[in-house]
Amino acid sequence: MANNKTGIWIIGGFGGVAATAAVGLAALAKHAMPTTGLVSELEPFRHLPFDAWGDFVVGGHEIRQSSLIDSAMQMVTESRAIPLELVENNRAQLDAWSSNFRPGILTHSGRAIESIATTGFPIVAKSARDAIDILSRDLVAFAAENQLKRIVVVNLASTEPPASAELSQMNWQQLSQCLDDPKFCLPPSTVYAIAAMESGHAYVNFTPSVGSNLDALRELAIVKKVCHVGRDGKTGETFLKSVLAPAFASRNLEIMSWVGHNIFGNRDGVVLDDPINKATKVKSKDSLLSQMLGYQPQTHTSIEYIQSLGDWKTAWDHIHFRGFLGTPMTMQFTWQGCDSILAAPLLLDLVRFASLAADKQVTGELSFLASFFKSPQGTTENSFGKQFQTLIDWANAFSE
Repeated sequence: MANNKTGIWIIGGFGGVAATAAVGLAALAKHAMPTTGLVSELEPFRHLPFDAWGDFVVGGHEIRQSSLIDSAMQMVTESRAIPLELVENNRAQLDAWSSNFRPGILTHSGRAIESIATTGFPIVAKSARDAIDILSRDLVAFAAENQLKRIVVVNLASTEPPASAELSQMNWQQLSQCLDDPKFCLPPSTVYAIAAMESGHAYVNFTPSVGSNLDALRELAIVKKVCHVGRDGKTGETFLKSVLAPAFASRNLEIMSWVGHNIFGNRDGVVLDDPINKATKVKSKDSLLSQMLGYQPQTHTSIEYIQSLGDWKTAWDHIHFRGFLGTPMTMQFTWQGCDSILAAPLLLDLVRFASLAADKQVTGELSFLASFFKSPQGTTENSFGKQFQTLIDWANAFSE
């Protein structure tokens, strides 16, 4: 029998987003929940030959000893975002998928991420090359044990500190020559990306971490004939920025300043409470306005960890703009949502699109998926309307 299953290999797979996606995926396979929030289920994309929801198998790497059930139950009891019945009805499937998880890597991840790891659990590798080989063997085993036709590797791990400028200047030959050096500082997100690409699998970076956003890895993707996409899933405040800023520009209203204050309390909030890790996230959230407006207004973005909020996040934005006759005016909005509920369907959409692209032997960066990301790779377009039209155009061209 030909292999017809697609693997979803999640880095950081016992977090809230991954657990929520797994619960939703199990329910979707049984037709036990509506498809609200899933872009791939919209009319412009229904003609595409996506993998069916029941054709996915979940596994991944983690630095914490836990399970999909434990994380899903946190979403039930602490965040109150998932119905208990939905978790209980899919317990057997979640347990089966949890058995596919393997220890992840921790080297060069930074002190904030190290603080949330289970002591003695993550992989201890001699070098980046050693880690890549270990991770690659896990992917090979996952594919063989589950008779998979392909794997889409998705990075959902906590945000890393900014990568060194040296990495961005390397080509693949230069970077690959450093992989055996134990002192070579290669971010885990990039280690995972190399392992995915060298194993022939698609890679999706849903985080602000560097991942495959390097010239060296763009080169590797072409050589290995694989596709990749990122960075930083666009779920809340930045999604609204990418909708509102073009509207101001279209009315020729001058934005003088845009201030955004964000509070949330999940595990990602713990990591982003560290100033080093926070710098990566703030840059991702704060970088798109100048491209959409054609000038740079004064901006300020703050992110604060508030433990009691759990997986819920609130963003308050203050927009100071100038209109006709130079009159200054303001717009304010508050966005409140559950981080995992917003992100999980986008993760499933991205896996579907990436798997379809891989099936059609599309290689390199999937820039047509820019509407899903704050810092999309392969394009400088940040207007959500234009990004989404690009996705529709790709879907239409797919059928021609």
